[in-house]
Amino acid sequence: MKKNLILIAAAAIGIALAFAFVTQRSASALSVNEVGSDPGAFAGTITVTGVMGGVSQQDPTIFGIMDKKELQCKTQNCNKVLIPVKFQGKLPVLGDEVKVTGRFARVGDGFVFAAEKMKVVRNHKIGG
Repeated sequence: MKKNLILIAAAAIGIALAFAFVTQRSASALSVNEVGSDPGAFAGTITVTGVMGGVSQQDPTIFGIMDKKELQCKTQNCNKVLIPVKFQGKLPVLGDEVKVTGRFARVGDGFVFAAEKMKVVRNHKIGG
């Protein structure tokens, strides 16, 4: 009887630990507004969701993403935060909502998000 209780308790602990590990690994992506104010505070690999807002004229492997909430701003004086994302694969098109996974790297006085993976979630019609 005592062995059965120990086995049941061990199984319950194992299931709880497995659930905690899976839940932690599938945490939702951060938004551009959450990381844009202090990208240096985010160490390690993270996932960020944003909308592609333009491509760098100096480096065609860098594009900027803005927060999805910025799509609601229709005036000229919106203070859009753009995070530069460096990606070596095919770039998204203007208006693509993307999930990028990678890490922030210091470049000069600022940061660039070095993306290892990118997934296009959907396209928002922006820019006419």
